[in-house]
Amino acid sequence: MENEILQAQDINDARITRAAGWMDSLLMSGKYFAKGFNKEGKLLWEDTIDNVVTIVGKNLALDTFLAGSGYSVVGPFMGLISSVSYGGAPVEADTMGSHGNWYEVSATTYYPTVAARLTCNGGWSAAANKAKALSSALSFSIITNGGTLKGCFLVYGSGAVATLGSTAGTLLSAGTFTGGDKAVGVGDTVQVSYTLSMA
Repeated sequence: MENEILQAQDINDARITRAAGWMDSLLMSGKYFAKGFNKEGKLLWEDTIDNVVTIVGKNLALDTFLAGSGYSVVGPFMGLISSVSYGGAPVEADTMGSHGNWYEVSATTYYPTVAARLTCNGGWSAAANKAKALSSALSFSIITNGGTLKGCFLVYGSGAVATLGSTAGTLLSAGTFTGGDKAVGVGDTVQVSYTLSMA
């Protein structure tokens, strides 16, 4: 007589899914819009820069947003990046005191030559659609020496000044032209606008 063995199993599986937390993110990005004109006012080129917003720039922006009464925002000032001794594109970790891959245009060595950085203060349109833009382009006049431009940057905050080569202030953003280097000569004008967006 054969023995039959019957094994019974009862398996229960239960899962509870709790409501996930709401998460919102804030992405800060900027874009420069640039045009180059010769001394007769003829358009020579136009290009854009999708810039990197630096860590120190984001930190200052957050401090200003959340504790604005304790901060006096100076600037921003816009500057131009020279092709002389250029070693690579701006990165998020750059600061005004440490950006070893690129150099600002200056009166000597880092051509082309402009007189100073230009102030954006007072030239902003009201924020709309999560963006803030300059109400009109800033105009850099190329003087004394022509040369090649790589891009633009913005510096602001305590200590920021219009003086070329100053390492004071906080580097907000910097970037290079999407379409490559831009040659400019004495008498040319470079017009640059900027928009900072949050998503």
